Amino acid sequence: MLKQIDQASLQAAVDTAVKQMLVPGAVVLVCTPKGVNTVLSGTLQRGTQTPPATSTHYRIGSNTKTMTSATILLLAQEGKLKLSDPISAYVPDVPNGDKITIEQLLKMRSGLYNYTDAPELSATMDADPAKVWTPQEVLAIAFRHPPNAAPGTEYEYNNTNFVLLGLVAEKVGGGPLGKQFQERLYGPLGLGQTSLPAPEDNTIPAPGSHGYLYGGSAYAMTDEPYPADMQAAMRDGTLEPIDYTNQNPSYAAAAGGAISTAEDIATWIKSLATGKVFDADMQRQWLGSFQAEDPAAGASGQQYGYGIAYQQIAPNVGLHFHGGEMPGFNSFMGHDLANDVTMVIWTNLTLDPAGRTTANVLLPTVLNQVYAGLNLPTAPPPTPTPSPTS
Repeated sequence: MLKQIDQASLQAAVDTAVKQMLVPGAVVLVCTPKGVNTVLSGTLQRGTQTPPATSTHYRIGSNTKTMTSATILLLAQEGKLKLSDPISAYVPDVPNGDKITIEQLLKMRSGLYNYTDAPELSATMDADPAKVWTPQEVLAIAFRHPPNAAPGTEYEYNNTNFVLLGLVAEKVGGGPLGKQFQERLYGPLGLGQTSLPAPEDNTIPAPGSHGYLYGGSAYAMTDEPYPADMQAAMRDGTLEPIDYTNQNPSYAAAAGGAISTAEDIATWIKSLATGKVFDADMQRQWLGSFQAEDPAAGASGQQYGYGIAYQQIAPNVGLHFHGGEMPGFNSFMGHDLANDVTMVIWTNLTLDPAGRTTANVLLPTVLNQVYAGLNLPTAPPPTPTPSPTS
């Protein structure tokens, strides 16, 4: 099933897609039993010729959720909390808090409103990029809105869940989340280039990438499509992306605030999938936690478990994975247990002109290079959108 990856073909395919999507720079790291393949494309900063590397720091966005969930599960493993506990036992004033369990938060089934959907959040982020957010501030935004569903009734990807889990981890674990990540995860696994910055820290360690997004934070936060005239302006170069490198990520924190490198993230996702983080009993729980995101798709569709997603790509190819999307960066990490394949993709442009998350667009291209006979459809280049005046 595994191919001997043709490095030149992989490089050319990624370079072509990156150029089509207007991505300044991208990194692809693939580790298989046949070897390690790396694609480094473009530049870390627009207007320069500084190539990225697997050691380049970038904002990993929602891949942070795998770390927050791992910390919660380690606390449960130690008997310090139960996944059946209601969130009201740890955080007051949560709507339906006595009916929402830790497990439902982990599996994106709380029914709470997702605070990153709120237009006031994006507006404030763009008006004051250096603003230091507290968990209480973003939860206040969420709780001003009625819940979207009754607890446990449906899946909805939701950052509010993981802000709450971060508060639980800090209360039960007895220390800041970043310190717990370091002591429980980064230190034991040798992730020396990974960190959850303090709330007031909006910098990226060197060597680090700049990160870009067209239009404004709302496009990354709410998946709002780009209007046709904006798409045309991106493609003809009259609209340039905004540099979001140093926007303060404290609004994301436990849901998406960490920084890492492709090398560290490859180690992290493989360690998580292969049982190097939990004991045997908790690893079985983690592997058995998945539920279909779409009930109509069932087991054949994408599933979400304890802070991790799963997709059966082919009969003998299944990926445990997560993605990260935030203003400036998009990323993907995945591990295939059956074939011992690890993949990391990151880019320094969140969305292409068609509104597609750029690392996810690259994924089928990479998968087709790794596995024989897969032949996944790759996203075609978007049709250039004519200007309304043309």
